[in-house]
Amino acid sequence: MKTIELDGQSLSFEEVIEVAHAREGEVEVLLSEYAARRVDESAAAVQELLDTGVVAYGITTGFGAFKNKIISRDEVEKLQENILVSHAVGVGDPLSKPATRAIMLIRANTLASGYSGIRRKTLDLLLALLNNSVHPVIPKKGSLGASGDLAPLAHMALPLIGKGHVDFKSEVRESAGVLSELGLEPVTLAAKEGLALTNGTTVMTAMGLLLTHRAKRIAETADIVGCLSLEALNGTTAAYDKRIHNLRPHPRQLECAKNLREILEGSEFTRGYDPANIQDAYTLRCIPQVHGACRDSIAYAEWVVNIELNAVTDNPLIFRDPDTGKIDVLSGGNFHGEPLAIAMDYLAIALTELGNISERRIMRLTDEDSNSGVLPAFLTENGGLNSGFMIVQYTAASLATENKVLAHPASVDTIPSSMNVEDHVSMGATSAIKLDDIAENVEEILSMELMSACQAVDFRKKETGNSRLGNGTASVYDSVREKVPFIEEDVVMYPHMRAVSELVKKGLN
Repeated sequence: MKTIELDGQSLSFEEVIEVAHAREGEVEVLLSEYAARRVDESAAAVQELLDTGVVAYGITTGFGAFKNKIISRDEVEKLQENILVSHAVGVGDPLSKPATRAIMLIRANTLASGYSGIRRKTLDLLLALLNNSVHPVIPKKGSLGASGDLAPLAHMALPLIGKGHVDFKSEVRESAGVLSELGLEPVTLAAKEGLALTNGTTVMTAMGLLLTHRAKRIAETADIVGCLSLEALNGTTAAYDKRIHNLRPHPRQLECAKNLREILEGSEFTRGYDPANIQDAYTLRCIPQVHGACRDSIAYAEWVVNIELNAVTDNPLIFRDPDTGKIDVLSGGNFHGEPLAIAMDYLAIALTELGNISERRIMRLTDEDSNSGVLPAFLTENGGLNSGFMIVQYTAASLATENKVLAHPASVDTIPSSMNVEDHVSMGATSAIKLDDIAENVEEILSMELMSACQAVDFRKKETGNSRLGNGTASVYDSVREKVPFIEEDVVMYPHMRAVSELVKKGLN
């Protein structure tokens, strides 16, 4: 079993991916000794504030518009429980198991920084649930993205007080029974703890990280599939010459062009200099410029997420001067999800473009006029009797159009809440939810292009004999043909489409 220690400062992108997809018993997550001391000191500071009667938001006051309502000392624990039960109002399908695990891990890491006032006992219970694969049922919708992801995080935290539901061993159950079965005791929340658990950008960060990781795989797939389409269409690699791209040195454009050259190296399906056919259509010629720009958005999203992983995003935050011992409770806005919301919207636009250009390549593969007769109409020999890949392109067009609607940025919208105290929100969770749908659609579009390109390559092989595919496309073609045959006449298509889709979602590299 691998052990990961949280200190609030060094959690990595790769560790989140590992924990998110870990099976029971593969990874154990613990607090580092440094973090444990920091957590204890912060909890002690909160207790000192209570003992001295200092008025502090969310500790001795209500929340949001109730910030001026003073809470008596004997009601402090009830206040923290109330924030969980009243805020757990999410709707929609539950978040996936990997997303839920990533949320639990990132939230624990944020709290481990020692600025949130949570006790070690409470944080240890959250980690115990994660380590025992007890996953709170978190409805995906309901967050405004400021004050963070309140509703979904309330659902995450309910099992800590023995309420709510969890998914344990693939069965949804009431949390109290599962905790009892595992010998775990629910906690009675102390001052500040309910607020610390629910206030922050954790859901946006977790979903954003997993989607950024997924987008990387999609971008790699798009390069390979685009190259296979180029080969199927007897395209030229001239547009990928490094001399062209050195004159417009966007880093990811350069990276993409180099990748395309390597993928296509050794291919006998591309054409050399042809004075009658100097250049290809944009969907082939401009792959480095389009795919490269999309990679820029992925790099930006990864940069934002990596900062957010080890950021403290709840409110208020507890500071103690190391020299004087003075405690300050500072209210700020680190819970506001704007950095993530904009990054996810940017990534949504980029993935939509990857889907758009892929769908246009499918059109070129299936349109005899557009490919100058290199391939038969709709990739079928007996057109008319057979429709071939005609409706495959329709489905791709449908998904590309849906993505254009979903790509509208959620971050440019805001609806004031809490009696206009929280008067500007990020809608960051909505950005992530939409991005998830877009990613799913783009994977399907690329699957359809891949299946179409393989069908087209087989037609080309009839002309060229045993011509060789590129170093990076040959194995991908073979993987598809292990699952899906050349389609000689109309058959039920969707099982074949699903088989190729599974390959794409696993990654072609």
